[in-house]
Amino acid sequence: MATDAPPPPKGGSRNRPAPPSTEEFIAEQQSAEFAELRHAHRSFAFPLTVAFIAWYLLYVLLSNYAGDFMGTKLFGNINVALVLGLAQFLTTFLIAWWYSRHAATKLDPKAEAIKSRMEGGA
Repeated sequence: MATDAPPPPKGGSRNRPAPPSTEEFIAEQQSAEFAELRHAHRSFAFPLTVAFIAWYLLYVLLSNYAGDFMGTKLFGNINVALVLGLAQFLTTFLIAWWYSRHAATKLDPKAEAIKSRMEGGA
């Protein structure tokens, strides 16, 4: 005779604690530690994003409205536009590297502490 009970979870995870309740999530979101994590992320990501977008828009505007300047040859067939275009790639990779360092040192430890507390130390 078949039962209506669902099969047990795979991987032997029967001892897994119950997920946090909505109230626990809200309480954690309102905690000082979560606010500190959010501030650490925002104070790094927002200014850097604005700076990079401004830098990108400057490149686009110079390309459209300062053609003579962008066409200035620096050496050989290398002009200002090519150097600034390659600098866009360089700054993209530098920002990604810088953010990964910031996340590893400042964000991940705080996030891991919050996660551990929410999961009951499991």
